[in-house]
Amino acid sequence: MNASPAEPRGSIVTPTALTAIGLAILIGLGIWQLERRVWKHNLIATLNAELAKKPVALPPRAQWSKLKPDSHEFRRVTFAAEFLPGQEALVYSAGSALRPDVKGPGYWVFAPARLADGNVVIVDRGFVPTDRKEPASRPQGAPHGVVSIVGIMRWPEQSGSFTPAPDLKAGVWYARDLKAIVAAKHWKDDAPFYVDQEQPVPPGGWPKPGRMVVSLPDNHMQYALTWFGCALALAFIYARWLARHRQRA
Repeated sequence: MNASPAEPRGSIVTPTALTAIGLAILIGLGIWQLERRVWKHNLIATLNAELAKKPVALPPRAQWSKLKPDSHEFRRVTFAAEFLPGQEALVYSAGSALRPDVKGPGYWVFAPARLADGNVVIVDRGFVPTDRKEPASRPQGAPHGVVSIVGIMRWPEQSGSFTPAPDLKAGVWYARDLKAIVAAKHWKDDAPFYVDQEQPVPPGGWPKPGRMVVSLPDNHMQYALTWFGCALALAFIYARWLARHRQRA
């Protein structure tokens, strides 16, 4: 009886290399999720600290070019302004992670507000549900004259490749892309930021302003354990395969 030929020594190299690559990727993903968890916790702590502060005066126009989102976004501010009559743009929202009082789909109502010095700031006046989309469905929703506004400084978004095109006829956008909104509406916009309004609530209640509450999802530990578990499973499968390979050899 002829002895069966020995299995080539090189047959172990490719599975071992592929397993090592897979383990490196899975462990790397787990470590990345742990790092993201630390980043998320720091972000939540920073947001909570900023949102707990008392509002300060809106920075003057001369300082606006120096403001940066890393250091000024989510700062609570207060200022007096007059909303330009009959001007608004709607940004669609399916819900908000920072406004737990906002339930279901609707729109953020953006409007230009003129400051005492003549400069214009765009204000997100608050949320309206889909049945309050039209201004006529919001009686007493537009304040007249100068009002004292309390809000939070925010920086605009940019429309991405997957962002639906705006409905210019209806005045609806799908991202807080202020450059696009201002250009389409022919508004004047002097500030690099906009303001999410907290107060005052209009007499009719709509649009609905409100305080932000930090409720960002934090599932990074779960994701990390999942990746580490996959790495452990891959190592176990490789060990079983290697043991059978040695028995055959």
